[in-house]
Amino acid sequence: MIYTVTFNPSLDYYVKVNNIKSGIVNRTVGERLAVGGKGLNVSLALKELGDDTLALGFVAGFTGKYIRDKVTELGLSYDFIDVEGQSRINVKVKSNTETDINGTGAEIYQNDVNKLIRKLKGLLKDGDWLIICGSVPSTLDSSTYANMLKKLKPSLTNVNCVIDACGGLLTQSLKYHPFLIKPNVYEMCEIFGLTSVPDVEGVFVCARKLQEMGARNVIVSMGGAGAAMVTETQQSLYVRAARGQLVNSVGAGDSMVAGFIHEYIKSGNYFSALNFATAAGSACAFTKNLATREQIEYVESLML
Repeated sequence: MIYTVTFNPSLDYYVKVNNIKSGIVNRTVGERLAVGGKGLNVSLALKELGDDTLALGFVAGFTGKYIRDKVTELGLSYDFIDVEGQSRINVKVKSNTETDINGTGAEIYQNDVNKLIRKLKGLLKDGDWLIICGSVPSTLDSSTYANMLKKLKPSLTNVNCVIDACGGLLTQSLKYHPFLIKPNVYEMCEIFGLTSVPDVEGVFVCARKLQEMGARNVIVSMGGAGAAMVTETQQSLYVRAARGQLVNSVGAGDSMVAGFIHEYIKSGNYFSALNFATAAGSACAFTKNLATREQIEYVESLML
């Protein structure tokens, strides 16, 4: 089974505004609501590819109820924990540029995290995947993922753990040797204090440093420039992204994680998994929603 964990799921409000101006009233020319949160996006993308997942995480308040209702409508299996406060609302503004205004999130405390840990201990079995993605609310700190992995360590011996987060949430988790991490190139630059984006060889250098810190496999997503990967079998892989018009970058990285896991489970081949992952990320960026399987396969055909 594939388990995804989203500490901070959201209700995403997408608005399109022509030539937005600050300091005045702007009118939308298009708007829509969707559930969000990186782990939920991974589960939805994997479901589209035909893989079964169970989405875990925390929800709260009327926005949490909407998230439950919407996830049920989408046919996704889930087992959320109710907490205090309100699940966050994120505003995604599309105008001359993309602007995100992300909410803080629900009130999650250590007792709530302990409930999740107990739930996972009862679920995880050899050969399973555990995918932990995204941010945590302000009631928790950057050691949250590392502390969770520490308590889960006996249950993770033969489980493939994937971490997709930034900053300390990611780096503090590396000592528990996740099977895969997927920072984007800007998150990687932040980790190493780089002031400019390196070329592919420079990305490989940084990815290997992340391996030295504990990660087994590292994918660095580079947007329109493609993706680079270093593997625990000492391979350095690079895939160019397909060319296309950026429509919406939200969910592209999550689709990449889902695409990699889907193809790796099927083939066990790092390069084909990276190639499919890059196609999945690109296909998502070329559409306003998460990409369909047909869209991903079409984009992959352009990359051959």
